[in-house]
Amino acid sequence: MEPTQNDLERLMIFEHARITAEAAYAKNPNDVDNLTKWGGVLLELSQFGDINESKKMIKDAVSKLDEALSINPAKHEALWCLGNAYTTQGFLTPDHDEAQIQFDLAAEFFQKAVDECPGNEHYLQSLANSSKASDLHNEIHKQGGFGQSQQSLGGGSTSTTTTTTFSNSKKSSKKKSSDLKYDIFGWIFLAVGVVTLIGMAKSNVPK
Repeated sequence: MEPTQNDLERLMIFEHARITAEAAYAKNPNDVDNLTKWGGVLLELSQFGDINESKKMIKDAVSKLDEALSINPAKHEALWCLGNAYTTQGFLTPDHDEAQIQFDLAAEFFQKAVDECPGNEHYLQSLANSSKASDLHNEIHKQGGFGQSQQSLGGGSTSTTTTTTFSNSKKSSKKKSSDLKYDIFGWIFLAVGVVTLIGMAKSNVPK
């Protein structure tokens, strides 16, 4: 699938945000907010390119978020982003046992984020739905995984691609599929974090 104009605009925004975060890190490597933003932007950029590129980008994001948490272990935004990173890694891992390790890690970080910020709806939803990741992983990889359903993630978010694959494996009504999509994928970072990240990224884009 060819990337849309909106995809290209988002790619440019996030790439600029990545460069900005990298420059800020050179000036102050202990800025936890910047490290968290950098990790989040890398997660968004992992939508673009092929599977191997996405995996590398997610690995880099985990590294930045780990660094942020080494400075401030109570940074709930970084905890939540890390949970989403491990969730995405799990879905991109064909072996179910290995993927389950990633999902278990994700649940731990979602719980920590909730503990630090109990009233955050995104964190609560992420934690509540994390138990569904294992079953969804099975459905995706029964259909051949992400490589089978889409050669590149650049044509849409990971959440959209996964939902399409999952929906095709179920003989349910459109209404049920739609409800399931928002129930399951409301907790994936690429779905719920994009608006916030675009806002942060756009604030740094030159006119």
